Amino acid sequence: MGTRRVVITQRENGSSYVASDGESIRSHDFIYTPGMSESVLWSTRGEEIMSDEDQATWVRKRLPRARDTVFLTVTFPPDDVFASEGFDAVQAASEQSLLAPALVNYFEPGSHGMHATPTVDYVVVLSGEIWLDLGDGEVIHLSQGDTVVQNATRHAWRNLSQEPATLAVVMVGTE
Repeated sequence: MGTRRVVITQRENGSSYVASDGESIRSHDFIYTPGMSESVLWSTRGEEIMSDEDQATWVRKRLPRARDTVFLTVTFPPDDVFASEGFDAVQAASEQSLLAPALVNYFEPGSHGMHATPTVDYVVVLSGEIWLDLGDGEVIHLSQGDTVVQNATRHAWRNLSQEPATLAVVMVGTE
């Protein structure tokens, strides 16, 4: 995926320095969903927001608890990947379960990605086009630069274009 992440922190005297500069250690290009990838870039736990330690390392379930945050990028392939010959939905779901076991518990069976999580999500479309499906027939078209504030509500992401769409997401836990 190749998302460059520059982490700036400060010395005891208050001066700033680069703590790390490179790809996140928590990046994954999906095997069973070709074209899908994600990078967990940073996270915070409650009141602990500054650390010299790589904060992407502690996120295991990728769903923050109350006042925790997770910052990630995710690239969605075009939806026709899911309908292509050879796509194995069982293997794809298994791979997703390994990466984000807490998140997959919120997906509705047989609904092609429909879910609601106990988070407030700040979303920015970095590239491409994506459609936000609210599940009641309302679908919102988003393109590069558009933003969404997702208030713990039911939704699914659909890429109805022929090109990948990349989103930056900050998830804030609400419970």
